[in-house]
Amino acid sequence: MRPPRRERARTLLPCDHETRLRHERLKGMTIRSRHAIKQGSSVNLSKIDADYSGHHDKDWTVRKTSKVIARLSELQYLLYADKDRSVLIVLQGPDAGGKDGLIKHLFEGVNPQGVRVASFAEPSPQEAGHDFLWRVHQRAPAKGEIAVFNRSHYEAVLVERVHKLVPRDVWEARYAMINSFEELLAQNGTLTLKFYLHISPDEQLERFRQRLEDKTRQWKIDEADYEDRKLWSRFQEANEEMLERTNTTAAPWFVIPANHKWYRNYAVSKILRRAMQTLNLHVPATEVDLDDIRRKYHAAERRA
Repeated sequence: MRPPRRERARTLLPCDHETRLRHERLKGMTIRSRHAIKQGSSVNLSKIDADYSGHHDKDWTVRKTSKVIARLSELQYLLYADKDRSVLIVLQGPDAGGKDGLIKHLFEGVNPQGVRVASFAEPSPQEAGHDFLWRVHQRAPAKGEIAVFNRSHYEAVLVERVHKLVPRDVWEARYAMINSFEELLAQNGTLTLKFYLHISPDEQLERFRQRLEDKTRQWKIDEADYEDRKLWSRFQEANEEMLERTNTTAAPWFVIPANHKWYRNYAVSKILRRAMQTLNLHVPATEVDLDDIRRKYHAAERRA
């Protein structure tokens, strides 16, 4: 007699971690596809579980992330040596969303010469005297570089919108300008990946509490964080429209569940590794005459 369908499914799927992950991959649900926003789709952040970590065990995931980051270090070396492409990583999310922590974990083993981090606070008088993309374009990665934007040009359609610093017609027009800017970067060889770090209001408050109680982290406390928290729903609405209207083939958005920091690090590192592997990076051929250099080396060695 056959067992009920649900029971039969359980017996066919061993519960070990590796098998569950293989099953998920067979269904076509990679980390990238799970968290990528589909082109033209609407976004409702309240329906995305910020606690999500899939079938992933924390200890296994932490070990796996270390291996992925080691591979990222190798890819960054090739990118720096090849100097044909560049990578831009854009990080957005609520206050205490984990942008600083992600950057620290993601690039702990890379060559600092090839990675630059830029944060975009309130524009200086000089920056405010130019168009909103002026200061951003100057921080775009040169060929061979990885640039990380810890907050970015998207503040111009978030903070300035929610706090009504500019009229509606001004921030409305910026979506098209941003898309054109990112398309320009793509045509110049820049791979752009954008990550929205999605945390729940309860998780944000818990992280605020940790900052209050940890003297080594109290420097991060900002009164503006609590004022913005009062506007959570308005920021969510602005974030959803931002994600919908600037999600392009040239610069895709990923919504990363970030209540669990270990899963956040794993998901972003996996997506970044896969994307960089598609660049077909390689060590460039030398531009010098190696036989001549060897003769000079041996001559110098004899004189030493």
